[in-house]
Amino acid sequence: MKSIVLSAAALSLVLVACGPSEAEKQAAREKAVADSLAALAAAEHTYTIDPATSNLHWAGNVTGSKVYGHHGTIAFNSGSFTVQGGMLKSGSFEVNMTSINPMDENYAPEGSKEGTKANLIGHLSTADFFDSANHPAARLTITGASGNTASADLTVRGKTNPETITDIVITENPDGTVHATGKLVFDRQKYDVAWKHFIKDAVLADNIELTVELNGAAAQ
Repeated sequence: MKSIVLSAAALSLVLVACGPSEAEKQAAREKAVADSLAALAAAEHTYTIDPATSNLHWAGNVTGSKVYGHHGTIAFNSGSFTVQGGMLKSGSFEVNMTSINPMDENYAPEGSKEGTKANLIGHLSTADFFDSANHPAARLTITGASGNTASADLTVRGKTNPETITDIVITENPDGTVHATGKLVFDRQKYDVAWKHFIKDAVLADNIELTVELNGAAAQ
């Protein structure tokens, strides 16, 4: 009987000795966390934007002896983008060039012959600027991304040029929604948005500044 008890005790010691050590358990836990983070970084999520709550803000300046500017919004028609590991990977967007909406206050009172908000909207829609009747949409396609910067092809008035998007911030939410922002500055002359004023000290600056705010949800 004593030998049986001793054998059982010896077997228990062997089983304990063969089990994982605390160091091995910790290493296993760390590997599981690393594998989970790697899987998260590799995961791709595609989102469809909500045009009603997404905004494209634009700003243009007049240079010369009296410096002022105009700014406003343009509505999105559609858009979607893919995020991998929290970073922008790809995407394409379309905006409605007939929805230009100035929001500043640099206008003459309504009823004036010139300088009103309506005058500005009408002028921006003509062939002097965006020729909205013939080119009712502008498009942006992401061609590459690194960190918070992306390269993209911008199409305005049927002309396409490479541009750079900066200051990209993307927030993915547990409920499947997303919020993203970024900035882009482009030279209007490259797109034949080339209105030239005859008064040399009151010309429109070439650069147009865009700030994008996107809200969307995971594509179904």
